[in-house]
Order: sequence, then C-alpha cells, then structure tokens
Amino acid sequence: MNIHTDSYKCTECGRCCQSNYILAVHRRSHSGEKPFECTVCGKRFTRSGVLVQHSRIHSGQKPYKCHVCDKAFGRSGDLNTHMRVHTGEKPYKCHVCHKAFSRSGDLNTHMRVHTGEKMYKCSLCDKSFSQSGHLQTHKRRIHSNSRPYECPYCGMLFKIHIDLKRHVRIHSDAKPYSCRHCSVCFTWRGQLKIHLLKSHNEGTWFTCDICQKKFSRKQHFKVHVQRHEAVKPYVCSECPKRFYTAAGLRYHNPVHSEYKQFSCGLCGRLFKRRRTVKIHFKKCSTKHGVTYAQR
Repeated sequence: MNIHTDSYKCTECGRCCQSNYILAVHRRSHSGEKPFECTVCGKRFTRSGVLVQHSRIHSGQKPYKCHVCDKAFGRSGDLNTHMRVHTGEKPYKCHVCHKAFSRSGDLNTHMRVHTGEKMYKCSLCDKSFSQSGHLQTHKRRIHSNSRPYECPYCGMLFKIHIDLKRHVRIHSDAKPYSCRHCSVCFTWRGQLKIHLLKSHNEGTWFTCDICQKKFSRKQHFKVHVQRHEAVKPYVCSECPKRFYTAAGLRYHNPVHSEYKQFSCGLCGRLFKRRRTVKIHFKKCSTKHGVTYAQR
C-alpha cells in the first residue's frame, strides 16, 4: 500500500511521518511537550507507552535480568543495551570522527557536536540546546524554584530527580559504575571515564595545541586554552570582575546577594552555595550519626 507521507509532514524540520499520530508525537520533540506524567514521581514523557514502561520502576516489575551481574530491567531493549557494558560492544560509529557508541541515541546526540545544531530554544532566556531533555532540565534548574524531590535520608530537596539520585549515593556508598577491564567500581560515571582513560588508554585525551598538555576532562581543557589566550569572557553584572568559565561566574554571583537557597537537611542552617552546604553537611552528618560517603 502506498502511503502518502507528505500528508503528515513536519513544518519544523520537513520530516515525513506515516500517520497523524506519529506526526503528533514527533512534533513534541520540537515543542518539548511531555503530556504524560507519572503520578508517583512527577516525571513526564512524550508517549503513553514510555510512561507505562517507566511505571515499572515504582511497581518493582523488572522481568528482564542480566545473567552476568543480575541487574534487572523493565524492558527487554534496556537489557540488550546493558549487555554491551559487559561485552564492550559499540555498534554505532560516527562517520566524521569514528567515535563509537553503544546506543543509537547517543550517536545521534553526538552528531550535533559536528553540526552545531541546537534546535531546542528556551522561551525564557533564549539559550539553545541539542536535546529536548536538556531544555526541560534547564527550565527546572534555572527558571523554577520548585524542589519536589526529597532525600529520604536527610530531607535535602532537589529541583530534578537525577540530582536526588546522585545525592543519595553519598548515604548508600553505592558504586554502580564498574570497569570491565579490572572490575574496579566507582560512584560516578565521570570517575570511570577518567579511570579508563588513564589506566587502560580507552577514550580520548584533550591535548593543548600550544603546550601539548593533556586533560581528561573537556571543561578543564577549555579553561586551560582560555588562559593561554588570556580570555575571560564571563563578566559580573554587579562588579568589574571577570571569569574564564560560566561556572566561575555562577559561583561568584552570590557575593552580591543575601539570598541563601541551600539548606542543611539535618540542622536547617542556610548557605549561599551548594559547595558550602556539602562541606557543612559532611560535618553535620558525623555529628548526628548519619552515614555519609564523600563524593
């Protein structure tokens, strides 16, 4: 049967879809709309089927189990992707730089590094992103004061679920990222990437063309290059001070404000900076006998 896909053509990017339903779902990738909300954690999705699969996280339904590490999943596709952690398989390769990925979605996102495409624009500050998920995270993190996610151990509140998920590891001492070469485990994905690079030469170093110094982290490399050029592009709106990075400027900004947005979940003391409350919380948790593992 000949399907006239031109009848279901996206006006934003020109993509042709096979039905009006598929076109409607596709359009959400441009608008960032996620109409299906989880009643348990508030996470939102573009499709009802994905919400159903997500709901298994809360119900405990994980019928697909890895035979290597016993990790379980709610979807068979997630198990298949997970198995590549053990096999090292990366079937999706970039035709520009030949970097390989275990998931097709990661490759698609990576390709925007070469194209420079940032199709998702924030309506509040005009900042653009290469992924709709990054746009939604940006809106909650920057433009919202809501903190719906609470740590069950210390009561600390977070704007987005992933920040809570990472925070909980300081209480549980979980190390979910393991090296497939030597089985050393890490709390954070970034720690594993650096380990693979330094210990097993797996990955890509960032090398300075001027002094040949090598870096394992892209952000550290960018700051280093800016120092060669003596460039400090980020200027404080309240004083003449300048910074190499946006993160440096953000850390400086509270100097000009009395607002203290970070609170200790144990004693309620308020702080201007996240870093300061983390340092305080370590001491406070020891005082109150709460288990804490330093990041």
